[in-house]
Amino acid sequence: MIYEFLAAIIAAIGCAGLVLLARKLVPGLPKWAMPFGAAVGLIGTTVWLEYDWFDRVSAELPEGIEVVWRDETPQGLRPWSFVAPLTTRFLALDTRKVTPHPAQPDLRLAHVYNFARWRPVEDGFLAVDCAGQRRVAIVEGVEITPEGVLQGAEWQAAAADDPVMKAACREG
Repeated sequence: MIYEFLAAIIAAIGCAGLVLLARKLVPGLPKWAMPFGAAVGLIGTTVWLEYDWFDRVSAELPEGIEVVWRDETPQGLRPWSFVAPLTTRFLALDTRKVTPHPAQPDLRLAHVYNFARWRPVEDGFLAVDCAGQRRVAIVEGVEITPEGVLQGAEWQAAAADDPVMKAACREG
């Protein structure tokens, strides 16, 4: 976060400096052009960093960790997100650590990571029933018995093209 703050300040100073240089070369530019240039640099850098966050973070994921969901919900405080969606959260599944249940081979346990802008990464587990096309988050009080029966929660139905199901149920 500190690096993004510094980048925005440096961009503001740089843009203000360019406008100052332009004022020397073009004498008719108004005095307010310099703070306006600084504001353009500050806001432009901030918007660019917001839109580039998902690409930067997802590009750094190790091989085998697959992005399976992105939140691109438009936000009222960012009206431009209705026109150009902005990814503020995403879910990644570690395909290297998907484990089948010993008694139910179509029941898999998957390690997932929840990434959100300005928040630490949270990790957890999902139980995925590949045959039943359903899944459930494993949280406190939820367990899978040695026989492969879910206790403490209800299965959530998943769509046929659900990326979480595809990644967790992929063979090999």
